[in-house]
Amino acid sequence: EDFLAINPKGYVAALQLENGDVVTEGAAILQYLADLRPEANLAPANGTFERVRLQEWLNFVSTEIHGGLGWLFNSQFPDDVKVLIKEKLFKRFVVLSQTLEGQDYLMAGGFSIADAYLFTVLRWTQVFGIDLDQWPALARFQARVDQRPSVKAALAAEWV
Repeated sequence: EDFLAINPKGYVAALQLENGDVVTEGAAILQYLADLRPEANLAPANGTFERVRLQEWLNFVSTEIHGGLGWLFNSQFPDDVKVLIKEKLFKRFVVLSQTLEGQDYLMAGGFSIADAYLFTVLRWTQVFGIDLDQWPALARFQARVDQRPSVKAALAAEWV
């Protein structure tokens, strides 16, 4: 099908459901999927303050990390513009590091969809030669999430 017919916004993420409904935006899709399987404990229950904290992290990852790294894929930007983008992005890495220095995951309650999202977009740093060892807490986070059996299975399936 024509992707623009599914998602007129013209970019991913978009999830078309069996009934034809389409959910767009990564944070909304992640929450939708987590709510389908509440027993997996990937998101706090709707209506709780913890859910608000999750939404804060999802929005931060979406706008500041995903958005920042996304600009670096644009080959039309000159190197000096990419330097400025990285400077802003690296300030956001400090915020993440401060949280991850005190706990294993973004949410104090454990691994959540926000961590899955962050792990995914931080993998893009490799494409741009950004060494996460500059932020040891981020490097440890990536290594920790990378060892999760479900992550190993997903990455293996991705490369099949």
